[in-house]
Amino acid sequence: MQYLQITKSRRRAALLAGALAGLLLGSASCVGGRAARAYRVNAGGDADRGIAVINMKNCGSCHSIPGIHGARGIVGPPLTNFARRTFIAGEAPNQPDKLAQWLMSPQSIEPHTAMPNLGLTEQQARDVAAYLYTLE
Repeated sequence: MQYLQITKSRRRAALLAGALAGLLLGSASCVGGRAARAYRVNAGGDADRGIAVINMKNCGSCHSIPGIHGARGIVGPPLTNFARRTFIAGEAPNQPDKLAQWLMSPQSIEPHTAMPNLGLTEQQARDVAAYLYTLE
């Protein structure tokens, strides 16, 4: 009888340890369905210039964008925690080159998107991307 209790205790401890390890590993790689970044992404741009482009193109009229004064749009998705997102527009992996492509030509990634082509240069797109990747 004592042997059976020890075995049950060890089994419970092992299950608890396994569950805890799974939670820790899972939370290290994914946060609320979004990939957790353990490093800064180099988008090839400048986040401060990105703010200027975001303001110039009035991105806040469609999006809510943390750190951008008056950016409270509700047409497009809020860009909160953008750096932790796994996908861009649910279509492309959230990677600097894909984000720059999306910002320059949204329809090249999602043909039926409501996101307009804003006529951004590649450098402007990389600057905006650099800012978006600061939103963790």
